[in-house]
Amino acid sequence: MLLAIDTSAGTGVAVVDRDRGVLAELSSPDTRGHAELIGDYLREALERAGVAPGELSGVAVGMGPGPFTGLRVGIAAARAFALGIRRPVVPIVSHDAIAFGRTAPGIVVTDARRREVYWSRYGAADELGLPVRLEGPALAKPDDVPTDAELVDSPLVPVGALGLLAEALSAHGRPFAADEPLYLRSPDVTLSAGPKRVTG
Repeated sequence: MLLAIDTSAGTGVAVVDRDRGVLAELSSPDTRGHAELIGDYLREALERAGVAPGELSGVAVGMGPGPFTGLRVGIAAARAFALGIRRPVVPIVSHDAIAFGRTAPGIVVTDARRREVYWSRYGAADELGLPVRLEGPALAKPDDVPTDAELVDSPLVPVGALGLLAEALSAHGRPFAADEPLYLRSPDVTLSAGPKRVTG
């Protein structure tokens, strides 16, 4: 049984079980309220599922692509929660969760703001029904996204699917994503290279 968290687009929290499916799922498309929502969603998802934190085997988290500010909220929450219950963090590419359950090739697209999008190209699902990412995630202007396959434009990552994908990967011995956030763009705020000069 896994707790699943994603804040790469909106905010989503779910509790999933390999055999019983999605036990509880809460989500919001708000792209700026991650920090305000995440704590309440964590508590409510566990209550709805009737699951105690100690019953979880791990915490699946969407690693993006996503904007720096929002994405780091979910990753930090997942790491802190996993540390508190002494369970592992299971990193998942957020676009893979959108593609999970689809059988035909497609191009997943999510909003990157600044009139740009994140995109990933997928082939047909493999023999286990798992997504096959052929290209990406990448950052581009909307007009530069390939159009040779069906576009899957998603405003929200289905966090229940993200958790079930993590369960499926684990069950079949497939690797998880790298434990590095997929920002694909430098943060808006950067530290200066050296001490500020004082003139007088």
